[in-house]
Order: sequence, then C-alpha cells, then structure tokens
Amino acid sequence: MQDEIAHSLFAQSDAVASDINKIMFERLQNASTWSTLEVMQDLQVQDVDRRISNFLAKLNSGYGGVYRELRALDRDGRVVSSSDPFSIGKSTARAPVWKTTRLANVALTLEAPVEAHGASTVSIRAPINSQFGGGVLGELVLDFDWGKIDALLDSAASGERTIALVDTNGKIVAASRKLREAGLLSEPGLAAWQLQARASGAFVHAGLPISTSNLMVGLARAHGFAGYAGTGLSTLVIESESDALAPVHRMAFISLAILAALVLVTLAVASKVSGTIARPIAALTAFTRNYKLGQKSLVAPSATSGEVGELGEAFTQMVQDIDEAQRKLVRASKLAVVGEMSSVIIHEVRTPLGIMRSSAQMLQREPGLSAEGKELTGFIESETERLNRLVSSMLDSVRPRALDKVQTDMHLLIRQSSVLLGAQLEKGKIAVAEKFDANDPMVECDAEQITQVLLNLILNALQILPAGGHILLATHEEANAFCVEVSDDGPGVPIDERARIFEAFFCRREGGVGLGLAIVQQIVLAHDGEIEVAESELGGARFTIRLARNTNREMSASE
Repeated sequence: MQDEIAHSLFAQSDAVASDINKIMFERLQNASTWSTLEVMQDLQVQDVDRRISNFLAKLNSGYGGVYRELRALDRDGRVVSSSDPFSIGKSTARAPVWKTTRLANVALTLEAPVEAHGASTVSIRAPINSQFGGGVLGELVLDFDWGKIDALLDSAASGERTIALVDTNGKIVAASRKLREAGLLSEPGLAAWQLQARASGAFVHAGLPISTSNLMVGLARAHGFAGYAGTGLSTLVIESESDALAPVHRMAFISLAILAALVLVTLAVASKVSGTIARPIAALTAFTRNYKLGQKSLVAPSATSGEVGELGEAFTQMVQDIDEAQRKLVRASKLAVVGEMSSVIIHEVRTPLGIMRSSAQMLQREPGLSAEGKELTGFIESETERLNRLVSSMLDSVRPRALDKVQTDMHLLIRQSSVLLGAQLEKGKIAVAEKFDANDPMVECDAEQITQVLLNLILNALQILPAGGHILLATHEEANAFCVEVSDDGPGVPIDERARIFEAFFCRREGGVGLGLAIVQQIVLAHDGEIEVAESELGGARFTIRLARNTNREMSASE
C-alpha cells in the first residue's frame, strides 16, 4: 500500500511538472518569436509612430492576462514601447538571473520571481537584433504573471497534499496555498534536501522546514525536448506520512469494523437459528414432562415450521387424541356402571314402582279421603312417575336400539317436536321462533330418535329459562351436512364446563339427573354426526347438531 501511495505521489508530480513545462515553453516560445518580428525593427527610430506599442498592447490583450506587461527596451534599458503607456520612457531594474536558455537560436533569460503590489512576476528577456547589421537594438521583455503557476498548483493540490516548485538552488519559487500561507516562499528553501542529487521518483524525508513529521514526497523534473533544454525546475508533491497512510488506517479500521459486525451478525443469526430450533424442542420437552406429571390443562407449544413444527403438531394431536380417548373411556365406564345398575333396577325397582303408582291412583278415588291424604297420594304418584322416567332414561342410555333410518323432512320434525312441548312452553311463557335457512330439509335418519334429541334440547332450554324467555330453532347447510341449532337467551354454558356438558351424570340444574345430554350425544354419534355447545346470538347457549347427508342420494339427485 505504501508503494502505491509513493507511485501516486510521483505520478502527480510528473503530471504537474509536465503542465508547468508546457506553460513555460509557450512563454519562452512567445519571447523567441516576437523578438524576431519585423515590427521590432522600429526600435532603430525609437518607435516614433508607436507601432511596437500598439502591437504589444494587442498581444497582451489577446492573451487574456497571461502577461502583466509586454515592453521593448533600448540599449540603455529605457522603455521605448509597452502595452502599458505609463511605462514608456521609464527605466526598469533587473532581477537576478534565474535561468538562461536558447530557443530557435535565440538566447533567452529568465529572471527570478519578483513580488510587487501583492503579485508575483517572472520576466523573460529576449534580445532584439538588427536585421541590417547594426548589432543589438534592445530587448523584448515579457512580464509573465507567476500567479498562474500558483493557481495551477492550487488546483492540483488535493486533500492534505501540497505542491512546491523548486529551483536548482533548492529555493521554493512557487507553491500551493498551504505552503504560501506558511511563509515558506521567503525561507531559505529546501537546499538541505539536496534535491539535485536525487533522481525522479518518491522518497520519505524528515519534514523540516515544512513539517515536524516525516513526509512522503513525489519528485519530478520537466525534461526538455527538441530545441528546448527546459527550465530545470523540480516539482514536489508532498504529503505527511500520517496523512498518506490515514486511508490505509481507515481501511483497516473499516475492515475490522466490518469483520466485527459480521461476527456479531453471525452470532446473532446463529443465536436466532439455534433459538428457533431449540426453543420449540425445549417447549415440547416441557410440555411432554408436565403432561407426564398429570397436568392435563396445559397450553400446547406454539406451531413452528419444518420438522420440529411437524413433530410438535403430531405430538399435540396425539395428546389430544389420548385425552379424547380417556374422556370416551370415562363416559363408557359411567354408562357401563349405569347398565349394571339398570339391570338391577329393572328387576327390583320398576315392579314396586308400578304397584305404588297404581295404589296411589286407587286411593285418590276413595270418597272419604281427606284433602291431606289426596295431597300425599299425589306426591306418591308424581315421585313414582319421576323414578319411572329415571329408570327409562337409564335403560335408554345403556341399551340404545338399532337405528331405523328413512328420508325425513327435518323442518317438519322440528315443528312437531315444538308442538309436542307446546303446552309446557305456553305454561312457562317461553316464545319459540324458527329460522329455517336450509334449502333441502330431507335427511336420512331415525325420526323417532332424532325427535327424542330435539325434545331433550328444547326441554333443557325450557327448564333453565325464566318466564318470558326465547328459544330459536334454526337450520342451515354446510358441506355434506345438515345443521340444526337450538339457541336460547338463558344464562348459557360456561366455557370451562362445555367439555363436560355431555358427560353422564353431569348436571348444572338442581334436581336433574344428568343423562339427557349424554343420551342426546349418544344418538347423534350413532347417526355419524356431531354436537357441540357454544354461545348463541341471543346471549345464552346454542347447541348445534350436524347430521351427515347421504352422499349417494345427493349424487343421484344431481344426476
């Protein structure tokens, strides 16, 4: 990298030296050419008609400020003609000779830069020889605006780099702004650098007098070409070693920062990826451990993508299936107990109940029975009837009869069920509304058992609703299913009880047995259907029955 910086410094110094060399060559060529023009011969008559002055004024104007003044001197150094009329007749002092050279067989002299009125000027002198053998008539002097060189160096200097133009004695004759403002043009110069002993190229040098730190320097000299020996000036492009290497240090810092950022990003991504993989596995492990310990009311791990997600879904589904199987097993166990109890009750209870009911009815016909006696016999008759219903419900739950499926108009069946309970609904002041949205009410089912299902659901709503309550009987269609909804505006079923509402002997109503909804679910399942409970639009409970349609019938109808 340091070699690249050194090459850049030398390349820039060589380019600047070439530009300066071209500028100086043009100025020297102007002096050489103009001094031999025929108009200059008017010096023999002291430019009486001022042809030379007019010519020099036009030249100066045409070059647009490159020259501060163009003037012709006689042998005594007095200004005979000039682009500035105020200089005519005056004598001008000579500056120290800076460089002598020849161009187009004309001897040219360059004087050292002279500061005047805040501006620097380099005078180029060319002899005006008589074309008639009269020797030297005088001199043509071109006062070149040396500030043009300073402007060139200013434009070429960039960043922390500075540029100096040094003569053969090591004196700085032109420099970019930073060196000029530091006052180095008035210093002894860079004689101690021994630049004449150095070849063109780049080198590192102790900074004084330019800086206290080491400097990297690009050195170039403008070489002459055919007929022109050059000015002998050295062009230096200077940059402190710390500034030159600052981009390298910045690049190293940026590289380290990028590397550190990449490491951090890699760690973050690795942590995220490992977390994405590890967290679901840890959650699934904790879920499994807690489930094994008997905590059945756990929240399943959140679903993720990939194999871990599939494993979690499969395990969660397995746990749900196990819980469902356990609930079915408990329900079957309860029904099995009911079956055993029913077999005993059938033989031991039903016959005595019938005798007690008949006896109570006969006693009520006795003419001399007191009012209190009639009330007591009424109690006996009603209670034996209740016990008989209990026995019948238990028998229905453990010994469901085979289904007798026929095509049934469900809308008609729902209306008939509502009519059967019409007296009780009217007595309880319960309003029943219908909303039949299903287009095809025909369903293959056991009409008698489905009637029992509807009666149980309407009766449940009737028993839990206060006077003035509302029941909504609705139907609609889903994919390959006919749906019946029984809704009410009662207290509803709490969410935590909905999973147990269909269990045998689970009852929320005081005095209930808890077998009605268990029988309802058993009948619906026998029809390959399903039943669920949720909150209704009326604010109470909504029981939804889905009965599968006969696919073969639907295909035949469509054909």
